[in-house]
Amino acid sequence: MDDTVEKIDLVSEVNNFSAYSLFLEADLVVKIVIIILIFFSLWSWTIIFSKFSFLKRLGSESDEFEEKFYASDTLQKLSKKLSSHPSHPLESVFFSAMGYVERIKLNTGLKNNDYKKNFCERIEREMHIVMERELSNLSIHMNFLASVGSTAPFVGLFGTVWGIMNSFTAIGMSQNTSLAVVAPGIAEALFATALGLVAAIPAVLAYNKITDRINTFGNRIEIFINEMMIIISKEVFKD
Repeated sequence: MDDTVEKIDLVSEVNNFSAYSLFLEADLVVKIVIIILIFFSLWSWTIIFSKFSFLKRLGSESDEFEEKFYASDTLQKLSKKLSSHPSHPLESVFFSAMGYVERIKLNTGLKNNDYKKNFCERIEREMHIVMERELSNLSIHMNFLASVGSTAPFVGLFGTVWGIMNSFTAIGMSQNTSLAVVAPGIAEALFATALGLVAAIPAVLAYNKITDRINTFGNRIEIFINEMMIIISKEVFKD
């Protein structure tokens, strides 16, 4: 009979091992670890949703701009149709080039071959500077995802080690190796480990995916710059 009661009590203890209960019963250090990991996870998901949403919108806006770009008769006509405030990287690159074009048209040495070469080099360099700045803006907060992916498991591991230390301490103090004594500390330890993985895995996967999309968009801008240089050479330096 006593064995049955003990088993019921043990089951009751185990059934209380919910995430909330584990947090409340955890040591102060483990609580801090859990709070840090929860923050890591929530902020990571905020960045992930924000980045994917922005990149999707950016792709649609870039498609619309390229349609206008290839449908326009001249770069000047397209420049007049667009807003003076760029709304995405391709427009920023476009307006940086057009700013040079408008200034250079006033130069009387436009027909000189050496000047043409220098002008092309300067305008291409300017567009690449703008491209790098725009890609840098797209990469904001990506370092956080990378940091979470690499450090969260170790933060969780620290909570695990601390929880196991507490379990051994409880065994030493009570001189009792029953599951009821050992289980709480081990559960806290495993909970910290789980949270570390929950924070790290999505961060790593999202970082790789978002980085790939940013790199792909960078290649798209690079192609656009090459096409801009061809068109500028034809329109600005035509005889």
